[in-house]
Order: sequence, then structure tokens, then C-alpha cells
Amino acid sequence: MHKFITDRNLIIINLIIISYFVLIFLLNYYDINYVLFNVFRELLTLPFVAAQIFFLYIGIKHIIINPRNLVTITSSIALTICTIITIGSFF
Repeated sequence: MHKFITDRNLIIINLIIISYFVLIFLLNYYDINYVLFNVFRELLTLPFVAAQIFFLYIGIKHIIINPRNLVTITSSIALTICTIITIGSFF
């Protein structure tokens, strides 16, 4: 049976989530306000926050079971930092 959560898939998913939040930060920092960007930001932010928490849990669980890949560990640490910053921005 083929496993869905492999090191490669986890790295790609983590980098997509991190890239999304970095893109939102850059759009706000440079004050870029286009209607299409705002629509996608409103539609995708809540699912990405949920995915961020879910894949952080999956990543930590995967690292505990398979602690051999340095790139997976690095991407999970980057996702952890991104999660702390994202959740911290709500308060």
C-alpha cells in the first residue's frame, strides 16, 4: 500500500503553506490591493490556517516516527515558526 505522507509530499505541502503566508505578508507590506488578490485571500486564508495546524501535527508525528531526513525536519521547523507568527498575529 502506497503511503500518502512521504518526506517529499510533506516538504512540498509545508513549503506551499509557508509560501502562501509569506505572499500575504508581502501583499500587505507593499500595500498591493487588487480585487482578485483580496478575493483569493479571503477564500483561502481560513483553509490554509486549518491546513497549517493539521500538517504541523502530521509533520511532528512523522518526524517522531522517521527522524532521518534533515530537509523534512527543516520544513517542519519553518512551518512551526510560520504557525507561531500566524496564530500570534490574531492576538
